[in-house]
Amino acid sequence: MLFENWGATRDEIDGPVVGDELCPHARVIATRSITLNAPPRDVFPWLRQMGFRRAGWYSYDWLDNLGRRSATEIHPEWQSVVTGSRIPAGPISFDAAIVEPPRAFVLRVGSNEKPSRRLRFVLAYELREIPEGTRLVTRVRIRVNVPGGQLIERLLGSGDGVMVRRQLLTLSERIVASRQCEK
Repeated sequence: MLFENWGATRDEIDGPVVGDELCPHARVIATRSITLNAPPRDVFPWLRQMGFRRAGWYSYDWLDNLGRRSATEIHPEWQSVVTGSRIPAGPISFDAAIVEPPRAFVLRVGSNEKPSRRLRFVLAYELREIPEGTRLVTRVRIRVNVPGGQLIERLLGSGDGVMVRRQLLTLSERIVASRQCEK
């Protein structure tokens, strides 16, 4: 799978990440990580504002934001996401399953009230404070319960790897740029 554990340490890959329990029988589990030179309280707002027709996803905008450029600054009007909020993602929506500023932001397909039996997809962002700033550890957990589901899982996992790698790199660039503007 492409970028299965990009940037992640062995401890991050083997250890728990917030939200793991939301997809306990995943057949695809991938951990990607990056060090960001800002404290978690300065990183979290970038995650909280993600979404289609919001801040975007900071990835390949031509693909996941219909060509609209992802946000280059924090937008106060998009900071109201709480646990249970719907996050638009184009043809589907995510449920903000866990929103614990500035430590955790977890998205999933479906909700507590209406879980999807066919598609289990959880994307977690855990912000760990370190001396350099923040270690942003992401984990995707996928299980597809339809005929051919394992092939779909591999395709989703590889596509997610490409997109999340770009997302983490873009977040790093945006955070560095915003901190330079503050000086």
